[in-house]
Amino acid sequence: MKIAVLTISDTRTSANDTSGDYLVTAMQESHHVVPARRIVRDDVYAIRAVISNWICDDQIDAIVTTGGTGFGGRDSTPDAIAPLFDKQIEGFGELFRFLSFSDIGTSTIQSRAVAGVANGTYIFALPGSTGACRLAWEQILVEQLDESFRPCNFAELIPKSQPTTE
Repeated sequence: MKIAVLTISDTRTSANDTSGDYLVTAMQESHHVVPARRIVRDDVYAIRAVISNWICDDQIDAIVTTGGTGFGGRDSTPDAIAPLFDKQIEGFGELFRFLSFSDIGTSTIQSRAVAGVANGTYIFALPGSTGACRLAWEQILVEQLDESFRPCNFAELIPKSQPTTE
């Protein structure tokens, strides 16, 4: 699969984006292609602009974002992307918080992790911590974005795109 990574933060740069670095490495180790990676400020319209462009791009099957899912003053990722969804993946946030509870206890209720589908592109919004990204990737996404995982997965629902030259 071709998965884009978007870090949403007012403070992260390419030099200190450990969550984005983790996601790219984990995706590549799982034999996915990462055709795009960006860092954008925590602003509803800046986030929507990037996501909207990516959901129109035939070279992107899925998008994973990191950051902006909390309740802080500028945390706006779910607010930015939810209106773009054609369908929301209701169970994603619930499963993420269930798994996260064993790591951070009741603080997990402060996560607004969400997922959905827009124009055939799967979008997963994760918290900004590297630990949260690792948990979501290793316990949910690695299987759901692997077409060999059974009994079902999101990868098999994505129309096969043209092979990349990479």
